[in-house]
Amino acid sequence: MSTVAVIGAAGGIGRVLVDELSTNGSNVIALDLPTSLSAHPLKCTSIPIDILDTESIDLATNIVRSMNLELDGLVNLAGYTKGVRPLVEMDLAAFDDTIMGNLRGVFTSTRELLPLMAQHGSIVTVASGLAQSIRPGHGAYAMAKAGIIAMTKTLAIEESPRLRVNAVAPGPVQTAFLTGGTGVSNEDQACIIDVEKLASATPLGRIAIPTDVTGPIRFLLSDQSGFMTGQVLWINGGAYMP
Repeated sequence: MSTVAVIGAAGGIGRVLVDELSTNGSNVIALDLPTSLSAHPLKCTSIPIDILDTESIDLATNIVRSMNLELDGLVNLAGYTKGVRPLVEMDLAAFDDTIMGNLRGVFTSTRELLPLMAQHGSIVTVASGLAQSIRPGHGAYAMAKAGIIAMTKTLAIEESPRLRVNAVAPGPVQTAFLTGGTGVSNEDQACIIDVEKLASATPLGRIAIPTDVTGPIRFLLSDQSGFMTGQVLWINGGAYMP
């Protein structure tokens, strides 16, 4: 039985991924904000973590370490958005928060759990199409996600051949992320983007749903992608073709 840790497990994509991995026989360790785990209880081992708090990361890592097991997979889904605004109108506090939550926190939590990975394990990070297909109003988030891609490729080189490290880069996904993010926003509030406009501009005629993203993640975790590392899978219905 493989063991997979999922950071951001209580989010819209994370909940589907946890269910799919568990159904397929994996031992899943779910990590997320306490508020998110409380709002969306998961049927697996759940550990609270706040990727903005180094002490919280250390505590969560120590709990995983105390289980005396190796991680065959690590998926880092953590991230959130602070709304749409031009870069020149974004104050430093909002900018720093966006970089912290979408890059620094992802790096720190991945770095701390990485030593617990099994030989030939697989790490999957989550970037965004915005990392290369720039849209106005999303500058800080795009910068953070471009950093995730650079981090992924760097780790792929530095940790080879012991580990494989790849990324998925979705376009908009129909989850609470479109209202700001699970655990950091009111999940019932209006979307921050025009979903219908985006769907009409997408060759496949819709935006993504969670299973459009979890399938590629599970592929990257599996032996079927055993000769892939440092790669980015773009998941956007053809809206962006690198």
